[in-house]
This record gives sequence, C-alpha cells and structure tokens, in this order.
Amino acid sequence: MRPPVALRAQRGATLVIGLIMLVLITLMMTSAFMLSSGNLRAVGNMQFRSEAMAAANLAIEQVLGTDFSEAPAAQTVNIDLDNDGTTDYAVEVAIPTCVRATVAKPALGSSLSLGTAMSSSAFWNTVWDIDADVNDTATGAAIRIHQGVRVLLSKAQKDSVCDD
Repeated sequence: MRPPVALRAQRGATLVIGLIMLVLITLMMTSAFMLSSGNLRAVGNMQFRSEAMAAANLAIEQVLGTDFSEAPAAQTVNIDLDNDGTTDYAVEVAIPTCVRATVAKPALGSSLSLGTAMSSSAFWNTVWDIDADVNDTATGAAIRIHQGVRVLLSKAQKDSVCDD
C-alpha cells in the first residue's frame, strides 16, 4: 500500500529544513568561536600591558636605588616576574635627565634651632625624568613608560649632575 500523495511530497521538505538548520547552527558556532578568540587576544594584550608596567616599575625602582649624586647612566634591567629563572622582560632605562632643580624650603619647627648647616636649605629638590622601554622577549611586544621623581641632593651634588 502506497502512502497518500500529500505525505510523499513532504518527505523532501523535511530534508531541506534539516539541512538549513545544520547550516544555521554551523554559522552560529563559527561566529561564537571568532568572538571568543578575539576576546582571548584582548585579554592577552591587557595581561601583557599589566605585566610590562609592573616590569617597568621594578626597573625604575632599581634605577632610583642608585646614587643620583653621580651622573646616572642608562642601563638594561632584566626582569623575571614569575621567578622561574628566565628573563620575562628586558627593560631599557634611558639616562635619567634632570628636569628642574629648586632650593628646598627650610625645615619647620625644631630643625630651625639646629643652624643652617643642619637645615634643609642647603639641599635642592631635583626633578628627574626616567624613560623606560619594556620589550617582551617572547612576543616582541613593547611599551614605553615615563616616570617623574624627586630626589633631594646637596648643592655640590646638584651642580655636578644637573644643568641649570
């Protein structure tokens, strides 16, 4: 016994609708994959930026720990953030430049009775610009950071390292 004509005509429509649904599901999955990989790249860039800034700050702290009474020099600081024994970031710190020097104001209160030799008026507030370039040895990505710092120096020290 053969099925009625109306049922035989519908068998092909089910196949076409099934194929269309498969194509739509495939397109949705492909777009979801593309969105997630884009988000993954964005998160990776944000992580690099955060780590690079931390590496630059560590290098700048090391430079600040040096003696500013002698002419500071440019240096390359290797930073290992995860303490695995390999360099994660190479930070190139340019020669710190003395931007400004002003006489330090005299100390308040009890220091005034100590005399001029012991008060802060013999010292100078020097403002330095420190420029650090951070390079990721794995990806080659880079970031540049400027940091301004104030260093208290004696007049003789200021005269030897700062141009007025």
